Amino acid sequence: MSTFRRRDLFLLDPDVIFLNHGSFGACPRPVLEIFQEWQRELERQPVEFLGRRFKGLLRDAREALAAYVGADPDNLVYVTNATTGLNVIARSLPLAAGDEVLATDHEYGAVDRTWQFVCAQRGARYVRAPVPVPLTAPQEIVEAIWRQVTPRTRVLTTSHITSPTALIFPIAEMVRRARERGILTVIDGAHAPGQIPLSLRDLGVDFYVANCHKWMCAPKGSAFLYARPEVQALLRPLIVSWGWPLQGDGGMAVSLWPDDPSPFLREQEWQGTRDIAAFLATPAAIRFLQSPEWAKVPEVCHALAREARAAVAALAGLAPLSPDGPEWYAQMVSLPLPVTDGPSAQRAFYDQRKIEVPIVTWNDHRLLRISVQGYNTPEDIAALVAALRDLLAAPRE
Repeated sequence: MSTFRRRDLFLLDPDVIFLNHGSFGACPRPVLEIFQEWQRELERQPVEFLGRRFKGLLRDAREALAAYVGADPDNLVYVTNATTGLNVIARSLPLAAGDEVLATDHEYGAVDRTWQFVCAQRGARYVRAPVPVPLTAPQEIVEAIWRQVTPRTRVLTTSHITSPTALIFPIAEMVRRARERGILTVIDGAHAPGQIPLSLRDLGVDFYVANCHKWMCAPKGSAFLYARPEVQALLRPLIVSWGWPLQGDGGMAVSLWPDDPSPFLREQEWQGTRDIAAFLATPAAIRFLQSPEWAKVPEVCHALAREARAAVAALAGLAPLSPDGPEWYAQMVSLPLPVTDGPSAQRAFYDQRKIEVPIVTWNDHRLLRISVQGYNTPEDIAALVAALRDLLAAPRE
């Protein structure tokens, strides 16, 4: 399949150079068609679909997703986005006054806000461990975080691939250490599935949330929450519905899901009437990613990201955030820029060159975050570099 055909598989505006897959993803036409087919099927017989087929359809979709992320299908549920999954976890954990939740200063804004909200309600303390850049070795990340662990640390929560800095964190070592200390681990994997290989079973994490609508190319509104069997009983649903057992209901909740091994699926899956088409189309997205035509795309995209990284660093004259290599970044890379007004620079890229790429402010750094997906080309990178060259050469007021 040619590069042109890969671009043609997406509905993206052909006049826009789209280097921002990391924000909301982009769904390929074949997957979108299956998503819409599921929506039409629901509307043909809503009672049959939601009243009789719901559980079986979701079970099949869970099995495909679980195989892709290396988990048992009974240990994960679909949610609409990673933020929702994180809220389920954060609002459920039994935090008490004086307890500490340890994160880093590389976390996504919604994650910070969720934990701050929950900790304020419980009288707990939210601690953000500084992880300075540039980094030289993965162990620096582990040690920077571990220096903030205290006897009061109850939860370690961090990103698998960070949102502002686009760095791959060494999660396995952090999970191992936390398990030894009896600290619960909550990993935000919003950017991981579809970018890097993932085996939740081998990782040993307690809780993991991730989006399917980003790098897995599923429709918007598909994500998942994973919980190890040993900690599933800690979780409570954000929406209480028929899956929650009611005193004196004669076991109605259990009878609706008679063959499920635990309350986890009952309580989290049924949340009243909702469109589950994005969940049901996720197996199609997985098949798309695993097709022979897409097999080399991650490798090609990493090479383009590497090319962009080198060119932008040379123009900016600023050191990259980490050494080069696939252990540090995959298809998304963030690079420091010598600009003071990030929003104005981002608008200039779009208004003047039709380049969709974010410039984020993180710890007083302006970072150009480049996302490379299968529809991108070397010409897209060249256009970005040319636009940056002109931007940096323009007189500054």
